[in-house]
Amino acid sequence: MDRRRALALALIEFDRESNRQENRSVWVHEILKERKRHGEYHHPVQELRLDNGRFKAYFRMSRQDFDNLLSIVRPTITKQDTNYRDSIGPAERLSIFSIGPCLMTPLSFQILYLATGDSYRSIAFSYRVGFSTVVGIVQEVCEALWSCLVQDYMPFPKGEKWRAIAEDFAMICGFPNCVGAIDGKHIIIQAPANSGSMYYNYKGSYSIVFLAMVDARYRFLMVDVGAYGKSSDGGTLSLSAFGRALRNNTLGLPSDKPLPGTDRAMPYVFVADEAFLLCANMMRPYPWLNLAPEQRVFNYRLSTAWRMVECAFGILASQWRVYRRSLGVSPETAEKVVKATCILHNYIRGHSEEEDPSTLSFMPPESSPGMQCVGQVSSNRASQEALAVRDRFTSYFSSPIGRASWQNVQNES
Repeated sequence: MDRRRALALALIEFDRESNRQENRSVWVHEILKERKRHGEYHHPVQELRLDNGRFKAYFRMSRQDFDNLLSIVRPTITKQDTNYRDSIGPAERLSIFSIGPCLMTPLSFQILYLATGDSYRSIAFSYRVGFSTVVGIVQEVCEALWSCLVQDYMPFPKGEKWRAIAEDFAMICGFPNCVGAIDGKHIIIQAPANSGSMYYNYKGSYSIVFLAMVDARYRFLMVDVGAYGKSSDGGTLSLSAFGRALRNNTLGLPSDKPLPGTDRAMPYVFVADEAFLLCANMMRPYPWLNLAPEQRVFNYRLSTAWRMVECAFGILASQWRVYRRSLGVSPETAEKVVKATCILHNYIRGHSEEEDPSTLSFMPPESSPGMQCVGQVSSNRASQEALAVRDRFTSYFSSPIGRASWQNVQNES
């Protein structure tokens, strides 16, 4: 009986093992094996390469820019084939990233993700790759784009670069000694698990804070991404590396320079809105109640320069439609996605023809649902030195030397 029972148990175990073998997931699904025959990258994307206009509309960058980008990141995102399956090539990965979540060979796949904002699952079906593959590609290519491009396309300004930025602001926006426009946005994400109210913002959604500084040509000079959604602009700046350097006077700004037509030295400054604290190197507008004519002129001149960062946010959201919806990813992945779009923004603008400053538009596009203003105002504990600097700018903008051609003091009074 013992032998019969042992034999029966062995047969039962054999049947269970056989069933496990039959039900085991295949290494590569039959549908995914047809990727090279029916996948989007291997047919429509290749056909688009014959028409640069349609290629640019699809991937948000020209064929030449895409190929040059691929040559830069290829060593970082290239994978090896195995005996079990062929790897997804770097061009396909970038493709998946660019268009919705990406461009398909890693780069193609990644660009697709950013440009269209499609979900991971829809891209997986379209490109005939696994869902987990799309998730991995998006994160991997985001990191590769940032690490490979940041030194060339978003180096922190030093020395003469600060002066060149100031010259652009003076020429394009009529605000001398300005070296950057600063603002913050909420990047809307799905509610992270077990996060409580940390990511819950004042508009009733979940988000991470995206703080940026741009120049007068809409290029990002500094980005800080990932602060909790409950944080304000001023609080995010204060805790950032840039904010600490600003407080400690270690940004490497040039020495004070007189405003055009004057002989009194003035510091180089950043411009921001009411959410930031006024300091000697950070100008914010006067409160909008009971303003004198000269103060209204200052606020207008400051807003003309500050709008550069709002325009940059608008261009970013228009270029990369991933911002048109809530990002269904973790805060860590959302941070990588935002940084990737910023560096791609600078990369594309760096390879496009230089704009005629007289044709630059000051009006930002409509805001995107996935990108909201932060809007919480910080307390105004400005120093006497900061107040004096703002007053000197105010007097200059209303003086015969600093007055813009459009100003009419009589009408404003």
